[in-house]
Order: sequence, then C-alpha cells, then structure tokens
Amino acid sequence: MSDTTRIPPCSAHAIELEAGDELVVIDPEGQQVSDLTAFSREDVREYLSSGRSIDYASRMFLTTGDLLYSNRSRPMFEIVEDTCGRHDFTLTPCSKDTFSIIYGETEGRPGCEGNLAEALAPHGIEVDDIPIAFNVFMHVDVDSASGVIRVLPPKSGPGDFVRLRALMPLIVGMTACSAGQSNNFRYKPIDYRIIRAAEADA
Repeated sequence: MSDTTRIPPCSAHAIELEAGDELVVIDPEGQQVSDLTAFSREDVREYLSSGRSIDYASRMFLTTGDLLYSNRSRPMFEIVEDTCGRHDFTLTPCSKDTFSIIYGETEGRPGCEGNLAEALAPHGIEVDDIPIAFNVFMHVDVDSASGVIRVLPPKSGPGDFVRLRALMPLIVGMTACSAGQSNNFRYKPIDYRIIRAAEADA
C-alpha cells in the first residue's frame, strides 16, 4: 500500500490508476470536500458522468455498492467502502466566476476548476474538458417541495474516507476544495492512498 499523500488546502493533484487499483480519499480533519473527476486513459473524451451515474443508480446520493459511470455508460469506479455516506454529484467545481457571483470576490482565485485544470494539463486535459465532479463529502440539501438547494457543512468527521475501485485505466483529478460553503469556511487538506491491484487482491 502506498503512503498517504496530502493535497494542501485550495489545490489539486492528478494521478493515474490501473483497472483494479483502489483509491482511498480521506478527510483528515473533517468537514472538507474533494472534487474528484476521472478520464479514461485510452481516450480522455470519455469522462466521469454525474448524469449517467445518477440515472443508473436511480438516486441522487451514491454510496457503498454504487457504480460511477462514464459519459459512454461504461463503469469507471465502484464505491467499495464509504464511512461518510453523503456526497454530491450535481454541482460543478468552483471557479473564478463562482467566487465572483456567489461570494462577491474580485481577486480571481482559480477554485477547484482552475486547480483541476492545472493538475490535469500534463495529460492533455483543459479547463473546458472538466465536467461536474463527484464532490466527495459535500453535503447538498434539496427541498423536495420548492427545489431550493443549500450547501451545508459536510457530514464527514476526521478520518472519514471513501474507497473507490477503478474499473478501467484512469486519469483522476482530486482537490481540497476552495469554496467556503462546501467546507464550513475552513480551508483544510485532503489525503489519499492508492492500493495497487496486486496489493488489494492480497
């Protein structure tokens, strides 16, 4: 098993996985979100799709046992373990425009969108290629009557994690989210470990 790697607050990492590898995304301090997206290493035009994944699961909130699908309806990940149980797969990664429109900021921070684009650039993935992410640990509440959404503090506590098994060779981008609503306005790190397929089988 690999050592734990830390994504510093308000930044992103990109990694490569083989089919069968497991990725463990960890919230070390609690109440922090990681925007996670993935692309097929065979063709980066195939990407992790919120619409397909939610459609095939027939529910909004995905957890242990669920599959995460690509835009070509191929399984990319299986959620094999989830100690938090509440994540979001509907809201787009925060961007410079997010900070301007929602928070009234003018300094132009890149947000998760910009951080993912920077981390994924060596793989030929540009900012316009980044889809809605699987927002690990993000707590979005939807009022069933009005449809109003609220971003609430994550339910994850220190040490909570999600373990994902890759079902194809993948390029994965992950952030330690920069949006205050998502992390209760405390910008914290995200940790991860990779369990390679041979180790997982053992």
